[in-house]
This record gives sequence, C-alpha cells and structure tokens, in this order.
Amino acid sequence: MRIALDLDGVLADVLVPWIAYNNTIRRTITKRDVTDWTFWKQLNIKPEQFYAELGACWRNWRSIPPTEPRLSYVTNHLSCLGRVDIVTAREPDTDSFVKKWLAHHEISYDGYVSVAAGTMKADLDYDVFIDDSPVNAREFVRRGKSVILYAQPWNKRIQDRIPRVTNMAGALREVSLLQTS
Repeated sequence: MRIALDLDGVLADVLVPWIAYNNTIRRTITKRDVTDWTFWKQLNIKPEQFYAELGACWRNWRSIPPTEPRLSYVTNHLSCLGRVDIVTAREPDTDSFVKKWLAHHEISYDGYVSVAAGTMKADLDYDVFIDDSPVNAREFVRRGKSVILYAQPWNKRIQDRIPRVTNMAGALREVSLLQTS
C-alpha cells in the first residue's frame, strides 16, 4: 500500500508559531478561531504573504510542535502497513528545514514529495492520502481516491463522507481497514 502523509496540520502544528507571530503584528487570534481553510483572507492577508510567513516559521523549525505526542511510534507502525511518503505542498526553500524537523521528531517515512500546490497531490499515485485540507480532501474524493481527514478546526464544515480521525492512531486504524478491504 502506498500512503501519502501530509505534514502541516497533520504532523507539524505550524500554526502555533504562525499564530504567535501573527498576534504580534495583527489582531489576536487562537487556533480555534481558524475555522476556514483560507482564514487568512478574513485577516486581509494576501496569499503570498501568508505562505511567506509560514515559510519563515519553518526556518525556525524547532519552534514548531508536533500535532500530538508519540508521532514517531504511530508513523513507525504506519510504515509496517506500506510505503509512507511525506507529501506536502510548500516552497522548495523550506524542504531542508522540514527534513530536519522530521528527523528531530523521529518520523518514519520512505520518501519525501513536495508539490507546488496542495490540489496537485491528487495527481499523485497513492492508495490513500492522510490530509487536513478540506480542499484537497474533496479533490481526492472527486477523483475516486481514498482519503482520511485529520480533524482540525478548519475542516469541521466538510460534510462529505470522508473518514475523519482525531489523531494518527485513528489514521493507523483506518489504513488497516483499507488494507483488509
């Protein structure tokens, strides 16, 4: 089985340092306030500015916490079910910082795939995608691909029949079920 594992919002909680930065220069928000995938529009932030700020967070990769404890344990077990690739949409100049973060947190993976835009992930040949983006999730479903949605405040509104998990142990269970079906 080929498993595409997203990074930002699934493994790495990059919004924690971004929100801390944002709160020094704009109105104060919390992660619970981020209820829409393009929440930055509500803050009058241009897309290129938002993604540049996220990139700056990755340059200080040690400030980015994991989304949950014991990720190395769960990703190691996920690797027992198939080939796990980190599949992420990002600026290429952040890849080295991301790889340092992954090594630091002992995340198990076989390959690293960086695409220019999130929806491009659906062009890739994987048996299942584990992602937090409602936009990507809908695109995977539209193309007949399996997706497991990692629950985050910005994807609560998605009503499609997509398996939703609140942690990576849940994703591990869902992948196991897919493997046996």
